[in-house]
Amino acid sequence: MAFEVSGKLIEIFETVQASASFKKREFIVEKTENVGGNEFTDFIKFQLTQDRCNLIDSFNVNDQVKVSFNIRGNRWEKDGKVSFFTNLAAWRIEKEAGGSGQDMDTSFPDASDMPPAQEDAPDDDLPF
Repeated sequence: MAFEVSGKLIEIFETVQASASFKKREFIVEKTENVGGNEFTDFIKFQLTQDRCNLIDSFNVNDQVKVSFNIRGNRWEKDGKVSFFTNLAAWRIEKEAGGSGQDMDTSFPDASDMPPAQEDAPDDDLPF
């Protein structure tokens, strides 16, 4: 299932090469909404992976954007300890309200974005 969030792009991080076969890039969108006269602001971190890392290149901090994403949940085990983590995997970013109308799109991902386990990977606490 795909989701969408609109808001202001407030931070763009550099691409991180996590292993020889996996890279990721994160960005933050500020979403503010008024509920019952109270204003609530969320700072939502999204993740781009592999060939989608460059989708954010044509955007600037303070742009109004709409992000299409999937929720990815993973189970990871190390030394008998099981951990679970969730990522918001962005697959489309569009400018909104006064943007250039540029639509950076990629095909809908059909497989998990996580790389396969590597036997020779460094001894890290997390797989990315």
